Amino acid sequence: MRSDRNTAAPLGLKIAAGAGLAFLHLPILLIFLYAFTTEEKSYQFPPPGLTLKWFAVTWNRPDVWEALGLSVRVATISTAIALVLGTLCAAAVSRTKFFGRETISLLVILPIALPGIITGIALRSAFSFAEIPFSFWTIVLGHATFCVVVVYNNAVARFRRVSGSLIEASMDLGADSFQTFRYIILPNIGTALLAGGMLAFALSFDEVIVTTFTAGQQSTLPIWMLEELVRPRQRPVTNVVAMVVVIVTFLPILGAYYLTRDGDQVAGGGK
Repeated sequence: MRSDRNTAAPLGLKIAAGAGLAFLHLPILLIFLYAFTTEEKSYQFPPPGLTLKWFAVTWNRPDVWEALGLSVRVATISTAIALVLGTLCAAAVSRTKFFGRETISLLVILPIALPGIITGIALRSAFSFAEIPFSFWTIVLGHATFCVVVVYNNAVARFRRVSGSLIEASMDLGADSFQTFRYIILPNIGTALLAGGMLAFALSFDEVIVTTFTAGQQSTLPIWMLEELVRPRQRPVTNVVAMVVVIVTFLPILGAYYLTRDGDQVAGGGK
C-alpha cells in the first residue's frame, strides 16, 4: 500500500506555498538590499549602486550603540525575571491541584493575549498612579509581563510530560527538594527553559508598543528605528540596524526550534 507521505503535492499547492513564503520574506530581503544602496534619501528600485559605507557609518554612530545596549540589557533582565517567575508558575500549576488553578493559568497567559496597546496603557496608568518615574526598570517590568508567558508555556508543557514517579522515587531515596530539582527536574525541563528564554529574549529585543508607553525619554533599538524612519537623511543606516535586529531575533528563535522539536522525549514519560 502506497504511503501518503510519498505522494507528491499538487502543483497548485506548491505555487500557493511559494507565493506565501515570498509574501512573508521578500520585504525582509528588500531591507537587506537597501542596507547596501548608494542612495541615502529614497528607496529606488533597483538601487542605483551598492556600497558598504553604511556599515561603517552605523558602526560610528553612538546613538545606535546606546539604543542597542539598552535593548540588550532590558531583554536580558526581562528574560531572567521571566525564567524565575514562569518556571515557578508552571511548577505550581502542573504539579499540584488547588482551587482556582485554571483561573491562575488564564491570568498568567492573559498579557500576551491582550493587544499590546492595552497592556501598554494599563502599565503606564499603573506607573503614573503609583508615581513611579519612567526609567530602565519600567521598561523591564513592561517586557517581563509577556516574557513570563513565553517561559510559562514552554515550562508547563514540559512539566506535564515529566513522570511524577521520578520525583517520588527521588524523594523516597532521601533526596531533598533542591537535589530533586537539580538532578531530576532540571535535566528534564532544561531545554524547554532555554527555548523559552531564547524566545522571551527575542520578543523583548524587538518589542515596540509596550516600550512606547513605558520608556519615557529612553530609546530602545526598535524605538530608535521608528524615530529614524521619519528622517530623510541616511536612511540606509536604519536598514543596516534592521539587519542586525533580524539576525539577533532569528538566531534565538531558530535555537528554540531545535531545542523543542524533540520535547516529547522526556525521561520517565509513559511510565
